[in-house]
Amino acid sequence: MHRINDLITVFDTTFFVSHNTRLIRGFDEPIYLPADENVAYHRIEFAHGFYASALHEISHWLVAGEQRRKLVDFGYWYCPDGRDATKQAEFEKVEVHPQAIEWALSVAAGFPFNVSADNLNGAQTCRFQFQSKVHEKLLTLIKNGFNERTSRLLKALSDFYNTPWPLTEAHFAWSFPEEFKNAV
Repeated sequence: MHRINDLITVFDTTFFVSHNTRLIRGFDEPIYLPADENVAYHRIEFAHGFYASALHEISHWLVAGEQRRKLVDFGYWYCPDGRDATKQAEFEKVEVHPQAIEWALSVAAGFPFNVSADNLNGAQTCRFQFQSKVHEKLLTLIKNGFNERTSRLLKALSDFYNTPWPLTEAHFAWSFPEEFKNAV
């Protein structure tokens, strides 16, 4: 069973002291907020208390470098749902790395992972093609190593959920579905 309060505790225990950052259950759209004059710590706010949303937002934080973590939403501009094919391709290009990390976090937590094209009302692209790119990035990260923050959280999740450690390529077996290969 995956309780959001467990994930919040694991994250805060791992990063509050070292990075002054907390995981916060949000109500609307997710957002990252750096510490300011009103709140003394950085906040990763995830949508509606959803476990998958929390993992996704954490993955963006794990990708962001020190300077980006000083900016609201890491200084990125978000193009909302309803993107045309060109904007969707740009969106997917920048989402490959965080979603690869999200996949690793999901496996470390024993939680199901699904790629998210996040464009329900816009141009549809091949979800499997996107997942293939995320999978390739994930295998590269496993081979070359995750950054220090990601490694710390992966180990903490693995310890908490008693999942296999260390993560290897074998934990991420996936192949492009044969029936879709000719469609793209």
